[in-house]
Order: sequence, then structure tokens, then C-alpha cells
Amino acid sequence: MKLILELLPPNINKYIGRTNWYEYQEQKKEYHRYVKLKALNIHPKPNYKKCDMIVTYHFKDKRKRDTHNLTKCLLDALVEAKIIEDDNYEVLNSYTEKGVYDKGKEYIEIEILPL
Repeated sequence: MKLILELLPPNINKYIGRTNWYEYQEQKKEYHRYVKLKALNIHPKPNYKKCDMIVTYHFKDKRKRDTHNLTKCLLDALVEAKIIEDDNYEVLNSYTEKGVYDKGKEYIEIEILPL
């Protein structure tokens, strides 16, 4: 299954150790709602119990980014949207993430391979 998300999740590094943790929680909730809406268009509903996942972050510019700071929110949103059962190692057999430059475009491409 392939899923394209046009929004990037909030970067947790922007909020750690700062007084605006509440703002991160609000952005995280909004992102989870966005992923749930995208999941409504997936038929049949997957809810993978064991899978491999490849996540490609497409960035609109060449700034260096730490994709791991985006991943926690993304995986939590996929679980909440019931696309994957959980984000632990028993469900995610292998997880690969990469970032690529895609001039002027920013989105996430998620490929889920059921096992």
C-alpha cells in the first residue's frame, strides 16, 4: 500500500525544553486528524499487524533536517488512524526512512508492505 501525505508532522525538536509544549500537543492533534481523514479514503481498511515500512520525506529545499524528529508523530498518527496496529518492533518488522530534495514540493510518501 502506498500513502501520500501532503503535510509534514510537527518537529518535536522545536518544542522540547521550551514553554510552548502545549502548542506541540495542539499541532500533533491536528496532524493526527489530518492522517485520519486521509485514511478514510483507503479501502479496504488495512490495520496491518505485521509489515515493513519505507517512509520518504520529500523536502522543498536543501536544508538539512533530522527526519527522526518527525517520525514519532507520523507513526503515532498511523496507529491512531488504524493503518498499522502499533508502532513497536513486533508490528514494524523493518522501518526505513529517507529524505530527498524535491524542488518546491513537500510531502511524505509511505510504502507499507504487509508480511
